[in-house]
Amino acid sequence: MEASGSIYQFSLLPAIGLGALTALAAYLLGCFNGAVIVSKYILKDDIRTHGSGNAGLTNFYRTFGGALTFVVILTDVLKAVFAVLIGMAVFGHFMGEPAFGKLFAGLFCMIGHMFPCMFHFKGGKGVLSGGIVAIMLDWRVALIVWGGFVLLASLTRFVSLGSVFAGAALPFATYFVMHSPVLAFLAACCGALLIWGHRANIRRLLRGEESKFSFHRKQ
Repeated sequence: MEASGSIYQFSLLPAIGLGALTALAAYLLGCFNGAVIVSKYILKDDIRTHGSGNAGLTNFYRTFGGALTFVVILTDVLKAVFAVLIGMAVFGHFMGEPAFGKLFAGLFCMIGHMFPCMFHFKGGKGVLSGGIVAIMLDWRVALIVWGGFVLLASLTRFVSLGSVFAGAALPFATYFVMHSPVLAFLAACCGALLIWGHRANIRRLLRGEESKFSFHRKQ
């Protein structure tokens, strides 16, 4: 009995430690918010003082437009990719659960993007980061989530509506494809972050005051 207990403690403590390190690495990667970095340090004009005040891709494009929008996209894509790869490597190699590692690290990357410690915890809404997590989790999950997002955003021109759908659909798509309540729970946490980040947009949608997306940025 004593030997069994020692083995259990030995296996549990390293797992907690690896999980904490993965969460920290993913969070810090998420803190590198592309919209804030480009606007504040390259354009010398913090995006959070414009438009909706959100440090996200849509607000950046509406405010500044131009080729630097692709720098924002690249930054937010790469940080999510690296975070998910770290989670997949750690949990896959040490615990045999790469899918869990992808969602676990992706969740903390989204938290870092939305609440970056280096930018006074005021970041974006996590749409692009969450979308990358879905793509790297499973192409079938991504097809459902991204397909619904693109369809709704294209038909209504409300990016926020597509984003809310993506957040709501992510846990259901994850469970439908992967048949794991644990993975569905992690996906639900990611989806809940997306929806919470769009709470003001939801209120504006209900009041009929939400701005429609246009490829022609505001002057």
